Amino acid sequence: MSFSMKLNETATTNKLLLILVIPLIFYLLKVFGFIFAPLMLAFFITLLFMPTIRWLSRKKIHRIAAISLVLLIVVIGISGLFYLMKLSGREIIEGKDALYQLLDNKVGQYIAPFAERLGIKTTTFDSPIRSIIFSEQISEMIMGSFGETITILQQTTSLLLMTLFFLVLLLAGSLNLETMLGETLFSNKIKSVRTYMVIEKSIARFLKVKFFMSLFTGIGFSLIAWVAGLSFPLFWGLLAFALNFVQMIGSIVSTAMAIIYAFIEINQPHTVLILAIGFTMVQVIFGSVIEPILMGKSFKINIIAILVMLMFWGYLWGVPGLVVSIPMTVLIKTLLEQFQGTQKIAKLMS
Repeated sequence: MSFSMKLNETATTNKLLLILVIPLIFYLLKVFGFIFAPLMLAFFITLLFMPTIRWLSRKKIHRIAAISLVLLIVVIGISGLFYLMKLSGREIIEGKDALYQLLDNKVGQYIAPFAERLGIKTTTFDSPIRSIIFSEQISEMIMGSFGETITILQQTTSLLLMTLFFLVLLLAGSLNLETMLGETLFSNKIKSVRTYMVIEKSIARFLKVKFFMSLFTGIGFSLIAWVAGLSFPLFWGLLAFALNFVQMIGSIVSTAMAIIYAFIEINQPHTVLILAIGFTMVQVIFGSVIEPILMGKSFKINIIAILVMLMFWGYLWGVPGLVVSIPMTVLIKTLLEQFQGTQKIAKLMS
């Protein structure tokens, strides 16, 4: 057998092994998503703060103090967001009686007729809401989903704690991507360092763009709600800001919630329509026009690649997957560009 034939057989064997290994990797990513999802979240947060860590190190500040400062910034930021939402939510709770009455009237006017057609009695109690909620059909549905709600809360708590744990490890240098790249993918240390720096700058740029687009979206929501006289404008702005980090789904959920509340509180249909158009336009301008332009100029990734990655990572890891989908796309594209055999795939993503 000639040497060229042996090479061809080896290449064919490697391709077959690759075809078998890739599905296995995806399967492991899905099964161990409770580990990989918080790890990637922590990794992208770390990349955002690494320039700060290096700057503090150059100022002769001990690494433990620098890491503590970064963790303090993260905790203060998250705590501040939750505090503001709690403060706004307290206003909603204080006015819950008036809100309940408005909601009850709307349910009796618009939802009760459809519920009756489905066989749900809406006259059991004086309140249409209570009649529907305590009906046999809805009670069974609520009890059936109670366990799922508890599971979601447990998964969210676990995600936050594990993300914080991995964040400490990454900031401390216990998990070093630059070293892992040099020992696994690259034989040239200079190339591994250069690739890591490109990844760091790209992810940090994405996070900055996403933060400011979410901030402007939240400000837009608050201003529209305030001008229209909708209650709790600060709450709607904070909600839009927070949910905007969940790609695609978050903007839809925040807009739908604001419109539904406007429908409950405001009796003038034309005002509700104007609010709906206003909230939607804010999402379109910042989320569908300005953000893609900035992202396209920065990363040169086409919309098809972004949509495919959104579906893929969303399927693997759920909501955390939607949050990290675009940073993961940037990471994968940057790595593919470093190797001659995969540069064609990177170009397809451009």
